[in-house]
Amino acid sequence: MSVASETGGVQSVACRGVAKRYGTGTAEAVALRGVDLDVFQGELLMLMGPSGCGKTTLLSVVAGILDQDAGECVVLGERLSDLDANAKAAFRCRAIGFVFQAFNLIPQLSAAENTMIPLLLNNASPARALARAHDIIAQVGLKDRAKALPAQLSGGQQQRIAIARALVHEPKLIVCDEPTSALDHATGQSVLELLRGIADDGRTLIVVTHDQRILSFADRVAYMDDGRITRIDSTQRVGAGNGC
Repeated sequence: MSVASETGGVQSVACRGVAKRYGTGTAEAVALRGVDLDVFQGELLMLMGPSGCGKTTLLSVVAGILDQDAGECVVLGERLSDLDANAKAAFRCRAIGFVFQAFNLIPQLSAAENTMIPLLLNNASPARALARAHDIIAQVGLKDRAKALPAQLSGGQQQRIAIARALVHEPKLIVCDEPTSALDHATGQSVLELLRGIADDGRTLIVVTHDQRILSFADRVAYMDDGRITRIDSTQRVGAGNGC
């Protein structure tokens, strides 16, 4: 169950003092240095900062892909450190949708077959999964491309199918790693309009990006540098600073 914040919003994500290191000894690298972050239901939060500042590591901790070394992360009411590997995998499968920079579509599968994968992992019947995949593909505007292979789709169409795959099992949290970096500006704007609509429907989105042109779609932007969040801007201030 989500936690109500002091401001009346509902926390989908609450991180406190999250730290993460890679390697040991002289090869040790500190990726996160005590990050505190709240993300609220129905919010589109963007994480922005230079390469290597910890954005993707933080996203991976929130998504339960990486374990933090210190601190706590509560996601959709689940304290991730309390879950063993199997429980964490089941939680990701059930509650989180993933959108990747490289789309990660399986070349040999059609758009609909790619989209239905999360439902199959959640033990839905193939017939139900396929029907649901066709429904969600229509919602992202690609009804007539459901049988196409990824190679037969444009970059923007592939990203829309990747978004459909992230939504098909109705997760409450969607995490996106550079979802527009492989797209031209107009296509990227179209993809962000789609993601913005998802947040407006009550889902929570965390988007890692370098693209300052899409910041206007965010409710807030958390700027990161050297493993820390240096500031968080609301939409009123987005673009007012010099970014990272």
